[in-house]
Amino acid sequence: MSQRPTLKDVAREAGVSIKTVSRALNDEPRISPETRSRVLEVVEALGFRPNILARHMRAGARDRAVALVIPDMANPFIGSVAAGVESVIREHGLTLLVGSSDEDPDRERSLVTTFLDRQPAALFVVPTATSDHAYLRPERQRGLPIVFVDRPPVRLTADCVVSANYDGAFSAVAQLTAHGHRRIAFIGDLPVTLYTGQERFRGYRAALEAAGLRPEPSLVVHAHLDSAAMTGRLLALPDPPTAIFAANNLVCMGVVTALSRSRRWDVALIGFDDFTLSDAFDPAISVVAQDTTRLGTTAAGLALARLQGGRGRARTVTLPTTLIRRGSGEVAAPALV
Repeated sequence: MSQRPTLKDVAREAGVSIKTVSRALNDEPRISPETRSRVLEVVEALGFRPNILARHMRAGARDRAVALVIPDMANPFIGSVAAGVESVIREHGLTLLVGSSDEDPDRERSLVTTFLDRQPAALFVVPTATSDHAYLRPERQRGLPIVFVDRPPVRLTADCVVSANYDGAFSAVAQLTAHGHRRIAFIGDLPVTLYTGQERFRGYRAALEAAGLRPEPSLVVHAHLDSAAMTGRLLALPDPPTAIFAANNLVCMGVVTALSRSRRWDVALIGFDDFTLSDAFDPAISVVAQDTTRLGTTAAGLALARLQGGRGRARTVTLPTTLIRRGSGEVAAPALV
């Protein structure tokens, strides 16, 4: 494992003093443009990252931070994951830094780079759908614990914690077919390349096939924040669905809104992810529940194991899901006349 380059390494390679390197990095005036350029070229070549955090800490202070990059600050699912991470790391004197990528891969990389400049003790990433994480290989080779949560990395081998998305979706749709439903809609997330959405659609399709059914293209839509409007369109079809599988909590809340407005509680519904007040409806909303806090605590445990000297191969931990039957998923299909 290669060591993280230091100011001394940069100074030696550039043929200057450590103070000169510091001046170049801080864009101070007492350095020639040629020397600054040479220093910055060495910085880039070595992959050196200045310890910004150390500039703001007392000499000898031992407090350190871990960084978490998430896709959406507003999603309560992500909040539970972050709480799980923090509940573990704070017991070890670590502080959690959080930033949102807004599902933008460029912003994700920019945030990661910003956090890496602060030399965190560990990095956690809930990645966007189209990110390429190969740029993190040097950091992982230098020993930085990197853990991906909810979605695996792309073009990078690293520790990862995910839920059993396929199994959870299969169990939900199997529940609906067991109650006689044959026209079961899938309302998924955007973008369609999300790992979680793909796995849940795969489980949906497999459960239909296990019941001797085929996915009906007109019943498969991807909506996210427009899920209420998409539900209305599905219900207006000449042959509408009698049941809906909503592929995440935000989608499910939109579906519930549409069903409530139209008073269509004869349509069975199961959502993936639990959400606040899901049991306040009549019937209450059946869901496939993830242990979101455990996603965070498990990810933190993997990072701490690395910090404490763990050098094994990268691990992917898959946590089970639970089908919670509250009533909406148990609405029987209408009898055929």
